[in-house]
Amino acid sequence: MAETGTERPFVHFDGVQKSYDGETLVVKNLNLEIAPGEFVTMLGPSGSGKTTCLMMLAGFEAATHGEIFLKGQPINNVPPHKRNIGMVFQNYALFPHMTVAENLAFPLQVRKMRRRDVKEKVARALGMVQMDEFGNRKPAQLSGGQQQRVALARALVFEPELVLMDEPLGALDKQLREHMQYEIKHIHEQLGVTVVYVTHDQSEALTMSDRIAVFDDGVIQQLAPPSILYEQPDNAFVAQFIGENNRLPGKVTAIENGVARVALDQGGEVCALAINCGDVGGRTVLSIRPERVQVNSASLQNRLDGNVLELIYLGDHIRCRMQVAGRDDFIVKVPNSPEHAMLREGETCTVGWNTEDCRALDLAAHAM
Repeated sequence: MAETGTERPFVHFDGVQKSYDGETLVVKNLNLEIAPGEFVTMLGPSGSGKTTCLMMLAGFEAATHGEIFLKGQPINNVPPHKRNIGMVFQNYALFPHMTVAENLAFPLQVRKMRRRDVKEKVARALGMVQMDEFGNRKPAQLSGGQQQRVALARALVFEPELVLMDEPLGALDKQLREHMQYEIKHIHEQLGVTVVYVTHDQSEALTMSDRIAVFDDGVIQQLAPPSILYEQPDNAFVAQFIGENNRLPGKVTAIENGVARVALDQGGEVCALAINCGDVGGRTVLSIRPERVQVNSASLQNRLDGNVLELIYLGDHIRCRMQVAGRDDFIVKVPNSPEHAMLREGETCTVGWNTEDCRALDLAAHAM
């Protein structure tokens, strides 16, 4: 993958806005650069603007304001069929009357490619998605996963430099969806094609992406590699949307050397990294990942009493729901080990975490 900023971006949204009614902006002043060969996922809840951005890049929607560039060239006025972009949709969009091979050949025939070249490219694309033996079947004779493989092969068969995917795995069952995530990622690595992927599934985004753009209310809340998004969320929305997250509201009583001291609403005081918490005296919400919390450890900087409400056995770990600082939705993921087997529902214990594992963020209402 090319490093962003070391060369001209392959895709560039420059101040792009979109409104359907002339008043409400569903995309607000989008500025986004995507490097050649990068896999970028647009992630967010329904109505956040992510699919609209993809449709504008594809040419199916027009930007209300701003410009979209592809390889340095403005494409706002370029029709979709001349953008040379591969598309994969959730509903596959295969031609039911055509065989698999004919479906793959269609975009090549539209480009007036020679018959011999068409045959070679179709065979190569079928091999890429491990569908070599299915060329003569109709879509109705295939499973959902096989149809999605064909849709992926059709998007790649004419060797586009950019492939757009809109919730392509949404119709598949969990096991097949996870398998296809790795398949798509491996094909991306093999071909070096640039991919812009849209999903509302955060685990899917974490698995596949080089970088993730988290959308909310038409704005990118944070753009970063998966590990940074999870470990270092910029605000309460990202912390809550990406992975499981414990939230403790309170008031900032001091800030020193980047560390905020926070008095919790239900009593107790803890320290956290001052990331997006405003000034002393302001309200904040603390963000702590469940796997960063330890039970009955005396060596941690922040310690609070917790009451065990529920224990759920999940094989490799136990999901423990506790009442902590007045909240009954505090989650701790403890390893499945003999020392943690002693936990019992209804018992009181101590929970704790290190200051660097806790972030003081904005008090976003929809993240509480």
